[in-house]
Amino acid sequence: MKIGNAFKKRNGIVFTNFISDLGSISFRPLNTEKDIPIIHNWVNQEYAQYWGMLGKSLEEVTQEYEKITQHSDVFIGLVNGMVSFLLERYNPRKDAIGDYYKVQEYDCGMHVIVAPVAKPIHQFTWHVFTSIMKFIFNDLTIQRVVVEPDVRNEKMFAICQKVGFVNDEIVKLPHKTAQLAFCTREQFVKKIDSQYLKETAMHYKNQIEYPEQAIQHIKPETWKKANRLLVRKAICEFSHEQLLQPILVKKEKDWSEYNLFSNNNQIEYSFRGKALALNHLGIDSQSITKKEDGKPKEIDAIHFLSEFKENIGISEEQFPSYIEEIISTLYGSAYKLEKKAPSAKDLATSDFQTIEQSMNEGHPGFVANNGRIGFNSMDYKAYTPETGNPFQILWLAGHKDRTVYAGTEELAYQKLIHQELEEQTIATFNQVIKSKGENPEDYFFIPVHPWQWYNKLANIFSPEIAKNKLICVGYGPDLYQAQQSIRTLFNVSNPKKCYTKTSLSILNMGFMRGLPVYYLGSAPEMAKWLENLLGSDAYLQSVNFGMLGEIASISYINPYFDHYGKHNPYNKMIASLWRESPVAYLKEGEQLMTMAALLHIDKEGNALLPEIIKASNLTVDNWLKEYFKVYLSPLLHCFYEYDLVFMPHGENLILGFKNNIPVRSFMKDITEEAVILNPEVEIPENISRIYAEVPENVKLLSIFIDVFDGFFRFMSSILVEQINYNENRFWELVAECVTAYQETQPQLAEKFERYDMFETQFELSCLNRLQINNNKTMIDLDDPVALLQFQGKLENPIAQFKKITA
Repeated sequence: MKIGNAFKKRNGIVFTNFISDLGSISFRPLNTEKDIPIIHNWVNQEYAQYWGMLGKSLEEVTQEYEKITQHSDVFIGLVNGMVSFLLERYNPRKDAIGDYYKVQEYDCGMHVIVAPVAKPIHQFTWHVFTSIMKFIFNDLTIQRVVVEPDVRNEKMFAICQKVGFVNDEIVKLPHKTAQLAFCTREQFVKKIDSQYLKETAMHYKNQIEYPEQAIQHIKPETWKKANRLLVRKAICEFSHEQLLQPILVKKEKDWSEYNLFSNNNQIEYSFRGKALALNHLGIDSQSITKKEDGKPKEIDAIHFLSEFKENIGISEEQFPSYIEEIISTLYGSAYKLEKKAPSAKDLATSDFQTIEQSMNEGHPGFVANNGRIGFNSMDYKAYTPETGNPFQILWLAGHKDRTVYAGTEELAYQKLIHQELEEQTIATFNQVIKSKGENPEDYFFIPVHPWQWYNKLANIFSPEIAKNKLICVGYGPDLYQAQQSIRTLFNVSNPKKCYTKTSLSILNMGFMRGLPVYYLGSAPEMAKWLENLLGSDAYLQSVNFGMLGEIASISYINPYFDHYGKHNPYNKMIASLWRESPVAYLKEGEQLMTMAALLHIDKEGNALLPEIIKASNLTVDNWLKEYFKVYLSPLLHCFYEYDLVFMPHGENLILGFKNNIPVRSFMKDITEEAVILNPEVEIPENISRIYAEVPENVKLLSIFIDVFDGFFRFMSSILVEQINYNENRFWELVAECVTAYQETQPQLAEKFERYDMFETQFELSCLNRLQINNNKTMIDLDDPVALLQFQGKLENPIAQFKKITA
């Protein structure tokens, strides 16, 4: 842990925590010239007597901080932009305190002074200290914080204990008698999350007593805005898939005028838009107007879909359930628009999980992308990523004659469980099994989502429960937060522990979200095989590409349903997957962000991507070059070198950043979505399903559709619309990345020619057509190409940049 020089070259905000009832609390490095006069005023007031600078002159305070910054990081804390506190963050090994206790690796010390109070603010100090702790623990290598306040400083003891510190020894330092106190990451998380749990319990109580709590975010103006945004997306995506044909009325250099007519020509929509590459239509949502028989009408997403139902091609039978998903998507959108959330600027310096819970949009291509059919309004508040509520996982014990565990060779069941659960918890769970008259040795522990237990398993699996084949043993102690994929849970108590991906039998974006044992049983072996295949690849190492291994799985086989086949929803109801956490792979000073966040636009209409680039101090061109290197380059290499493709959309990619610059990427969701396209590749029999027979002309679509059309289309649009970036330049940089990669791999020249990244056109694969065709099972996992909906071709935006060789 390098402290004392980590931020000397940084200017501006380095971290932001957003408090819904207070605002933003941000940190920037100390500016001696600007800040010391303010600090000098603080330390010379009576309340700051324990700071040790009472009576010192401005010059003396300046000299003191010039010394301190040689071995400590010093930050100014800003509350809504106002200078409000100072934080000294230091390495105990390089401080005198290191002589008074046994310093552990990744300990961090801190000193804090808060500005004198002009007007008391409710829980102000609590918010400041929790923000400080979040900032320190945002360095995911730090595991414990030490403080050593003067024994007389009772106020400091009180606030430290409130955020999780536990007192240790009293030590006599040369300048004071101090009380040592320590707070581990886990202690801090439990303290703040116990507060969340209390608030959640109170929310449930209120929602039961006051049913209007379920709809408190459904307000007329917010609902109108949500509808307008969804209609904009529907016009954009349905036009992209050639389901709708807007008419260009007046072409302008920037924003042109368009009309869109219903089949009977009685309804007319007008809007301003920008025609961009890949048949993408950027639309100004505020410009959308509707007229029926010449009279102005309100923008309503449900009416819009009804008016264009024939164009969209959805059947009468499918339409009601599709509308339900649309309404549910609007419900979630209204919540996101109504809640107090960090601005795009604040998010650029926020932590991984704050960013994860702040996204306003689901999948960028699907119009109905937040269906979550099965959740009630209380479930929504408890388990969705945007609410950010931590919750505990429920654990079952499944009898070994029904339960299948699969792990890598290095990860036997007992080792995995002892990594995920504490000894005391295991003992408690075993005691529950014994109380049923059963032997714990005959059971495997299975983590399940609480919703799944209460809404599906307790009822449907009651015959198994009656026979003690399935035993509910209780909640685990760790707290988890739902990710954008909703059934993937991040351990906020212990971030280095595995993600837990659970079955969650809700209908969401074209699938009932179960987990089939057919895939889980071979997942660890597949992860290991892919690790062996790619792990030592020099090129992938050079661009810092990694995969998050799905290292273990567990599934319960219900004999009542087993014979109905591997894809039957009832055979996917009790299963979980453990996936590696990217936290364990981070280097010093690196932070994480889901790639989906690069498309985030806050409720004021400001995009996160430009703010991230601005905070990096790089030009847009140079930032994009770094991003393409860690994202696009490894995908190209996996395709050309190994005939291996993934599903690399935004939510499946986690990026590692250093100083807001992309430095590495992690691919996830490998079990069901990694595919080998070459039949000549030797694949172990147990994971033979990783091979898919795909037509030659479809193979390269894994890049064109999933990357170019599925992500870059939206990313470039944001840069064009938000900062007037040159769209042509974006695609030129993509082309330069492709060319640069190809030049490093001359041995693959024949494959570069056969699968030409610069071909003039490629097939358009339509996601919404898939969902409209069957919103419960969009694709056949056994034959990923069979049900794809192709419609016409798209012009390849990098074709014009093909490098001509003599």
